[in-house]
Amino acid sequence: MLVALLIATPSLLLVNTRTDTAQVVVVLAILASVLTFIEYYGRFPSFIDFRFAAPVNRLKFSALFITVILLSLILRGQTNPTGWTTMITTVGDGLGRAMDFPYSPVRLVVLMLPSDTDAHTIALVRTAAGISYMVSFTMMFVFLSMVRLFDWPVRRGAFNVWINLPLFDPTRGDVLERLKRDATLNLVLGFLLPFLIPVAVKAASSTIDPLSLNHPQTLIWTMTAWAFLPASLLMRGIAISRIAELIEEKRRRAYAQQTEAKALQSA
Repeated sequence: MLVALLIATPSLLLVNTRTDTAQVVVVLAILASVLTFIEYYGRFPSFIDFRFAAPVNRLKFSALFITVILLSLILRGQTNPTGWTTMITTVGDGLGRAMDFPYSPVRLVVLMLPSDTDAHTIALVRTAAGISYMVSFTMMFVFLSMVRLFDWPVRRGAFNVWINLPLFDPTRGDVLERLKRDATLNLVLGFLLPFLIPVAVKAASSTIDPLSLNHPQTLIWTMTAWAFLPASLLMRGIAISRIAELIEEKRRRAYAQQTEAKALQSA
């Protein structure tokens, strides 16, 4: 129900949502909720990582939900302003301007827009980018604090690699080496994607029609995905790196115990 509500939130909050758009949103919400129910109802995972390593997925969902709600309220305030929408827009505008410096991801998003874009749309995109990036950065910082300060994921018990990384095949090569490689790949992609996505869209705009960010729902989901996907990859890289550290530490202890046992036998 929460996943369905997440997908339907922009249509529920925005004014003058078209009938065909609402119908598509309902279908997508039902499909996403059914897939989520099947995944979490089954005893064994299929594709969702860290299902039994709370609160990783809860943190991701919360950040995604907060981003969608804030952007929906900002765009609702463009036609039906209230005290809350005005305050959120003001905060988002300040965040966007603070992050709009040369070579920053927010500046690249602004430069991604066509040259004939009006000033209002540019300011709205900057505001949405600032809000989205700040929420995603906060999500990643909270997770990093949980790893370093609260000893995630072993604080609540042993960590099972198979049920928390269902797409990871432990039979192919050395597990520790592959985990470290996957962690590095996720960290690199997560760092580069906020810069690469606007560049790719700008480069492709000469051959295909770019996404029209004048449409409210397109702006909401585009900015949400632009900020959330890289932060999610960074979180996954941090989590896998932490698991690799735990496995390496366990191996080190096992080797030390074996060496000590051999020394006692020889003595």
